[in-house]
Amino acid sequence: MSSDTTINHVMNPDDTTVDGMVDYAGRPAIRCQSGYWRSASFIIAGVGAAERFAYYGISSNLITYLTGPLGQSTAAAAASINIWAGTGLLLPLLGALVADSFLGRYWTIVCSSLLYILALGLLTTSAFLNCQGGGGCSILNPQQPPNELDNHALFFFMSLYLMALAQGAHKPCILAFGADQFDAQHPKELRSRSSFFNWWYFSICAGPLAALLVLNYIQDNISWGIGFGIPCISMVIALTIFMLGTKSYRYNSNTVEQKCALSSLTQFLIKAAMNWTSMPNEAQVQDIVPHDLPPSDQQQFVKSLNRALVSAEYEEVCSTQEVEEAKALVKLIPIWATSLAFAIVLAQPSTLFTKQGIKMDRWVGSSFEVPAASIQYIIGLTIILVIPIYDRVFVPLARVITGKPCGITDVERIGTGMFICSVSMVTAALVERQRLKKTASAYGLGKGKEAMMSFWWLIPQCILYGMADVFALIGLQELFYDKVPCGLKSVGLSIFLSILGMGNFLSSLLICMIERVSSEGGGEGGWFSDNTNGAHLDYFYWLLAGLNAIGFVGFLYSAKQKL
Repeated sequence: MSSDTTINHVMNPDDTTVDGMVDYAGRPAIRCQSGYWRSASFIIAGVGAAERFAYYGISSNLITYLTGPLGQSTAAAAASINIWAGTGLLLPLLGALVADSFLGRYWTIVCSSLLYILALGLLTTSAFLNCQGGGGCSILNPQQPPNELDNHALFFFMSLYLMALAQGAHKPCILAFGADQFDAQHPKELRSRSSFFNWWYFSICAGPLAALLVLNYIQDNISWGIGFGIPCISMVIALTIFMLGTKSYRYNSNTVEQKCALSSLTQFLIKAAMNWTSMPNEAQVQDIVPHDLPPSDQQQFVKSLNRALVSAEYEEVCSTQEVEEAKALVKLIPIWATSLAFAIVLAQPSTLFTKQGIKMDRWVGSSFEVPAASIQYIIGLTIILVIPIYDRVFVPLARVITGKPCGITDVERIGTGMFICSVSMVTAALVERQRLKKTASAYGLGKGKEAMMSFWWLIPQCILYGMADVFALIGLQELFYDKVPCGLKSVGLSIFLSILGMGNFLSSLLICMIERVSSEGGGEGGWFSDNTNGAHLDYFYWLLAGLNAIGFVGFLYSAKQKL
């Protein structure tokens, strides 16, 4: 009886250990006692929502703070925000290297969260110092000397970039750590991991909704200091929730292998560059090609990577595993490049969408005016409504039709999102063109005139933008997690985030170039005139729609060739 019970216990799949994973005490992770949705819930509901609330509590209304209390022009403020956001999305490359090579994902998350809290505390202090008295008012002190304003701006931007550094270490690690809670070798957990990416994005879009309503109102009407202080408290809550799940998490036990993966990849790239002029013949290379590969794969292996496999003396210097890891990353380069146009579009809601809304009628009833930045609420609301439909309705139906575990492939999902994104930009251009016609015909181009059009006209472009996010952005996340070696998951996600970072930089570059070419001087003309009624944001939206359409075609071609 005892023997049978023991056998049944051992054969119970829920009591097995998870390969390559340990618990908080360093023991092999038991499947039923660690990981899966119980652990992921701490990351999704706690860290994801709270951290994004903190981030968007700062970024969503940042253009109003820069053009108001700090006195920047519209074009300069938009460029400043894009550069800051882009920096924050490129720094994950550094954060991922630190996590996968030294601290591990868990401790990187903890340390970056503490840095995040410090940065938000400094931003709050800066906002209070920049306003009249000690109450953190929402307007600039008119008696403030220019040099003091410059000092406040310097302090503010130093705090802002410290926040970008913290986000750079936090963002790729928290997502990879959450995906680590699902065993890719277990069929049920593998299906759930795909859902995890959907619900993760759901949480990071649900979190900012309060920021886009409550915080934006506080910042515009009560106090920038209080409006920046609440996100700081939110990050403290996020770290607390994350720490509560410590005993339930699964931790990657392959720390040594991860370090070796990064080291080997670096060595491989160096050797490939050093041996670029080496031209060994196929027979000399064939000895180190894995013979268990199909003949066609062996030929491709030799053709594409023989320079890295052998030195000038034709001695073996790289292993097959190192080559395969490098090949996995190289295949993603065309996908990365063709996704940049989509990333440029993603930079617009927190800047130009907001400026577009400022000149529209935002009154609800006769007593409440919706903050312009809160129009982004529609995007977040669309995402949190569409994701459950996608995950619980669309995927099961598509799975029946296609027979694929995720319903449609990552490439099909991303391509659909890119197409919807172009439609969103076309819609934005048409709405802005109509707004300009109505405003000009009724009031001329006076700076102080109110627009006739209601902000409700912005809803279609925001809904389409949110749908594009659900398809393309989540698809890119999953693609860059799945297609990289096990020891480089954080690096893969940081490469995905670098798409968004480069998109912000390119958006800033585009804005600066167009502003210089199209302006007539003094900031009164051009596509991005401070007088929004005299600007031409519609031209810029048409340009973005065209660029994204080109990127969409390039993405489909690259994906077909490389994946």
